[in-house]
Order: sequence, then structure tokens, then C-alpha cells
Amino acid sequence: MVKKVAVIQDLSGLGKCSLTAAIPVISVMGVQACPVPTAVLTNQTGYESYYYDDYTDKIDFFTEEWQKRGLALDGIYTGFLGSEAQVEKILYFNEVFRKENTLLFVDPVMGDMGKVFDMYTPALREQMRTLALHADVITPNLTECCLLADADYDAIFSHTGEPDYLRRIEMMAKPLLKSRISTVIITGIIHKAAEDPAPKYYNLIVSSDGCQSVSSEIHGGSYSGTGDLLASVVCADMVRGNSAYCGVSRAVRFLEEALTETAAEGVPRNDGINFEPFLPLLLDQ
Repeated sequence: MVKKVAVIQDLSGLGKCSLTAAIPVISVMGVQACPVPTAVLTNQTGYESYYYDDYTDKIDFFTEEWQKRGLALDGIYTGFLGSEAQVEKILYFNEVFRKENTLLFVDPVMGDMGKVFDMYTPALREQMRTLALHADVITPNLTECCLLADADYDAIFSHTGEPDYLRRIEMMAKPLLKSRISTVIITGIIHKAAEDPAPKYYNLIVSSDGCQSVSSEIHGGSYSGTGDLLASVVCADMVRGNSAYCGVSRAVRFLEEALTETAAEGVPRNDGINFEPFLPLLLDQ
């Protein structure tokens, strides 16, 4: 039977992020993506202008109609959320649909490079933290992990050139495992190991079993939807019963190929990654 994942994110017509990234990735991996749009945008917000239609008040209709049909979900996957009301509705959605074996996978999009996104009020940040601490798996970047762990980003980042940098990040993340969270995947850490000629991206997988890392070369700059693509691959793989390490490794191989071509073609960062030709890499191996 095909497994099902509710994907609760916004839908952007251009920019290859959120639902437009998640749906093809999850689908090609043999899992049914059941979208719950939180908003509809003409294009993602990195562009100079966009039209935004808020769907917060529509989320309840999905909950009610799916509950009528006795929908059983194998996973619930959340990404960017734009208001406290959205988080509250998703917490209720979880109460209705989350069963013992339902994976709650939260990508806690809140900030980057040590800065919280402008729209994140203290109240919204606290609501996101509540949602994240209810999850089984979270995929924060370093900034978001510091926010969730109440850690000082600048203090952590000040050790970026030191050999124990990744170890410091692991120790900062470990207290999050005292909640329901079983796995913290910290994405996109730039670090230069002693044996490497140049810095790489590292993704740390922290769990009660220890810490693993998957690294990749740096290709081009920062592209819209990169984190969404990685999280979507990992979510689908874990719903299929594979490990977080397996999912991250698969995602990194996929993204390295796609990013290499995207950078070579000079694609603007707002347009996102040319990932479509590389979807076959995600087919079962």
C-alpha cells in the first residue's frame, strides 16, 4: 500500500520551494504527498514583488473533510509557517491525525545566518518551538537550532574555524532530544575539516545513538528551495522505513548533481534549483 504524507506548506508558482519542491520529490520516491496549502503565492517572497493569498482559514476544512473520510497518514510534514494561527491549526491537525506510527517531521523555518526572519514575533517563535518539540524529526539550520535550543548563535559560530566546531554544534543540539524529538538534522553547516582543501557543507544527524555527518561540496550560492528539497527527501525516506542517515545521504547526492548544473547554467538564486532532470536519482536503489 502506498504510504501517505500530509505536506503542510505554502504553494508558490515560481521559485521551486515549499509544495512545488516537496510534491515531486515525495511522489517520485513512491509516497503520496497530500498537500495542505497554508498560502498561495504567485512566486516566492525572495522576488521583488509577489501576490500572497492567505489560506490559514482553509486549513480547518482539510482537517474536517479528511477526518470524515477516515484518512490514515503515515507522516505529517510541515515547513514554513507564517502566523501563530497557522501553528495552532496544525497542532490541532496533529491531534486528529497523528497516531502511534505517524511520523511528525518539522522543518522549523525561522531564520538564517544568525538572524530571525522579520515576521517572526516572539509569540510566533514560541509557537514554532512548541510544534518542533512535539516532532519526531526536525531539520533546522544552525540559526534555527540555536533558537530552538536557546543557544547563543554568535558564541557557537565564533568557533567556525576550529577542529571541534561540529562537535560543539552536536552538544548544543543534544538537549533537544529530551523532548519527544528522536532526531535533529542540522543542515547546511559550512566547515573546513583539516583534511579538506576547501570548506564543505555538513549535515549533522544527532540522535540518542550518537552523531553522524554527511558532507558535500559547495556549488554556486544559496538557492531558493534547497532546504525544502533536502527535507522532503529525508521525510519520504523515513516514512518508507529508512534511517535519517540514509535519507540525508540520498538527498545530498541528489542536490550535488542538481546544484552543479544549476550553478553552471547561471540560474538566478530566486528561480531555485534545476532539480527536475535529477529526480530519477531518488528512485529506489
